[in-house]
Order: sequence, then C-alpha cells, then structure tokens
Amino acid sequence: MSAPQQASNPERRIDLDWVRILAFGLLIFYHVGMLYVSWGFHIKSVHRLTWLEPVMLVLNPWRLSLLFLVSGVATRFMLGKYSLAAFARARSARLLIPLIFGMLVIVPPQSYLQIIEALGYPQGFVDFYVHHYLAFGSQFCPNPCIVQPTWNHLWFVVYLWVYTMALVGVLALWPAAADWIGERLAAVLGGPWLLVLPCLLFAAWRLFLFPVFPSTHALFGDWYNHADFATTFLLGFLLARQDGIWRDIERQRWVALAVAAACFIAFILVYAGLFERSPMLRWFANSVYACYQWLAMAAVLGFARRHLTAADGPVRRYLTDAIFPYYIVHQTAIIMIAHGLQGSGLSAGSEAAIVISGTALTCLVTYEVARRIAWLRPLFGLRMEPRSPARIAQQQPA
Repeated sequence: MSAPQQASNPERRIDLDWVRILAFGLLIFYHVGMLYVSWGFHIKSVHRLTWLEPVMLVLNPWRLSLLFLVSGVATRFMLGKYSLAAFARARSARLLIPLIFGMLVIVPPQSYLQIIEALGYPQGFVDFYVHHYLAFGSQFCPNPCIVQPTWNHLWFVVYLWVYTMALVGVLALWPAAADWIGERLAAVLGGPWLLVLPCLLFAAWRLFLFPVFPSTHALFGDWYNHADFATTFLLGFLLARQDGIWRDIERQRWVALAVAAACFIAFILVYAGLFERSPMLRWFANSVYACYQWLAMAAVLGFARRHLTAADGPVRRYLTDAIFPYYIVHQTAIIMIAHGLQGSGLSAGSEAAIVISGTALTCLVTYEVARRIAWLRPLFGLRMEPRSPARIAQQQPA
C-alpha cells in the first residue's frame, strides 16, 4: 500500500497541522489534570486522583518538545516566503503582542486566585493588580513567592520567540546554514540512527543538566529546558525539507512505538518505587525517560504522516487558526472555573466535566469574538485581516 500523498501545496504539512492541534488539545486536558495530582499547580481541587499521574506521565516527557519540533518545521517553511528582516518582524508581532496582552490581561486572574487559595488574600482583584501584580518583583514570599507580573503558561511563547530570533541571527551571518547542516544531519540520522542518536542526546541533557537546572520556565537559568526545547526546535527546522528523514520516520513508526512503550514501562516501574532506588537506578530511569521522550515523538510523527497527511478539510483549517487563541485563554479559564466550583460538593468526575466543558466553551467563544473584531485579532495571535478560506488553507502552524 503506498503512502498518502501530500496536499497540492508541497509545503503544506497537513499531518503536522494535526499534530499541533492534537498536542495543544491534549495540553488543555493535561492542565485540567493538574488540578487533581500531587504536582505543583496554581490552585488545586479538593479531590486527589493518584491513578491520574501515570496517565499524565505518558504525555509529560514529549508533549511540549513535540510542539517545539513542529514550530521548527513551520519556521523553515515560513522563511522561504520572507526576507530575514520581514520574517523577524512578522514573528515578533505574532508572538510578542499576544504575550504582552496575555501577561497584562489574561494571566493576572490566575495569580490572583492562586494567592486567594494559598493565603486567603482579603482584598479585591483591582487592589491585587495595582499593588502586587504590577510590582515587577517577588511578592508574597516566602510562600508562594511569585514574581509579578508573570507569563505562567505563556512561557512557551517567550521561548519560541527567543529561539526564533537566535536562529534569525545565525542565518544572517551564515545564510546557507539551514541547507548545509540539514543535509549532513539527515545523512547522519539515516536508517536506525534516527531512533538512536537523538535518544543519546536527550539522555545527556536529562542526566547532566536536569539535576543541576530543574525546570523553571523562567527563561534565565532554565538550561535543561533550553537544551531540550532548542534541540527539538532545531531538529524540526533543519530536517523540515529532508524528505528521506520523514519517510524513515514513517517507516519506523511501529519500532519507535514499541521501544517507546518498553522505555515508559521501565521508567514507571522505577517511578512507582517497585525497585529499591540507587544512583545507578536513577541514571537508568532518566535514560529511559529521555529515550521515551524522543521515541514517542518519532512514533507520533510517523503515524501522523502515515494517516493524517491527506486528512484536510474545514475542521483542520478552522482549528489551525483557532488553536493559538485557545492556548492563550485555556489555563485562565481552567483556574477560574475550578475556583468557582470550590465548596460545591461535586464528585471529581462531575467537577472535571464542568471544568473541561466550560474551558472548551470559553476558548470557542473567545476565538469567535476575537476573529471577528480587527483590533482584537493580533492580541490573540491572529493576523490583522481575516483571510479567505483559500488563503487559510496555505497557513503554516505557529
């Protein structure tokens, strides 16, 4: 059976559009799950669902790295349509305007409700916003001691912009770098090495950087995350036009899935404490975690290329445009709805269903309003002018 054909536009990666849509969609469910597990989050439900942590760990190692990889591919395709200067201006407008708007308008309710639940803050939102959120420094220390204003979940936008501008700087000095390095990287990663070598690289980051630089999403000093996310961003960028690599990813999808499953099982057994922990066992757990991270991404990309390349239509076009505004507002919606349900006496299932459905409705309404009002569009990461369906079909993921 032959592989599906690409869409008529040779730079239209329908499969990666779907990967991006599904990854952001999973992110919404993941952040709802954060209400119910033992890991730190801005607010918490009264319910604890211990069974949910292993389920969320299925996604945790690779969900964000995959988004950076897809963004790297999209960046490569977009660079073919702009000069470097025009590209830098376009990406800065697309990313920094919603970032600033988000930090000033969308994110503050998250911090306010976090302080209410952590400390019982007695004043209203306006008092908090003026005296604390806009303080430009650490507030409410020692616990929770949060720096205000903050970007919270919008850290992804900050990191993506930084990596993009760094890449623009490199290409300004060495315009042929993308093709030259990409061709040599594709040669090195040919065949089974595609699954092996990135595993070793991600394992190195996990073993040597993560213990010293745990994840903060604070940009400065977050070296493990930078190594992780910049690596996947560059892999996507450099390999975007290497068709042989994408064929290999598709061809090896079942191997990637099987080995990823074995690595995940090994990691969970250690994580659950079924074996006595030791320094060597921790090294093993971190190594299989890193391998699972890459192999899961390879499996997702391989199956997406196999089954979603031709899956185009109005739903894909709609969600490709909508998913970034959904991302901007989703966490604030989750936190506000969950806080409003405090003391309701609802079961965990009923509470979660209301949070999920309420968040989805908030995202939908926000996008539908924003896309119809010209001055709102750039605030939510949409282009200034609405485009015709034919032009939307040419859109590359953010």
